[in-house]
Amino acid sequence: MKTILKVLLGTAAILVAVAGSTSASDEHAYIGSKNCKKCHIKQWKSWSETTMAQSFEILRPGQRVEQKTAAGLDPENDYTTDPECVRCHTTGHGKEGGFVDEASTPDLMGVGCETCHGPGGTYVADEYMSIKNKEYKRADIEAVGSIFPPTEEQCIGCHNTDSPFVDDDYVFDFEQRKTEGTHENSPMKYEH
Repeated sequence: MKTILKVLLGTAAILVAVAGSTSASDEHAYIGSKNCKKCHIKQWKSWSETTMAQSFEILRPGQRVEQKTAAGLDPENDYTTDPECVRCHTTGHGKEGGFVDEASTPDLMGVGCETCHGPGGTYVADEYMSIKNKEYKRADIEAVGSIFPPTEEQCIGCHNTDSPFVDDDYVFDFEQRKTEGTHENSPMKYEH
């Protein structure tokens, strides 16, 4: 009986350890752009004034009436729950921990920092990129999910001819868009 009890307790301990371990998706949880603001105020402020930051609002009824009408969309329709629309107008939609809906994940509405730089759940930890570790090494944060600089592949997932607002001849100009419509790029205070 004692042997069976030891085996059961040992098995239970293993199950608890496995259940409590961090999975890759937990490690790279979405945290929302407001968390980036703490250290990157200039970038956050300039980003918050862009179309990317406000992209969820475009999906609301009565917004961008002329553009929606020209694209053959009903400008009075609410597109904020349309999966085809929210996948490109939110942060992390369709990915674990990403945007679900306006009520449960409001900090992920709009195209936020993590759309371009990867989910921040791990790389903003104290031992990586944080107020406590201002002289972090870029290679260290990239190893745990940070994307810097963003890639063209990330952008063309949404900036493509699937959008009802462009024609079949549309070509995304990555080089131009890196400097327009994203955020201010200011020099880093510390060497990374």
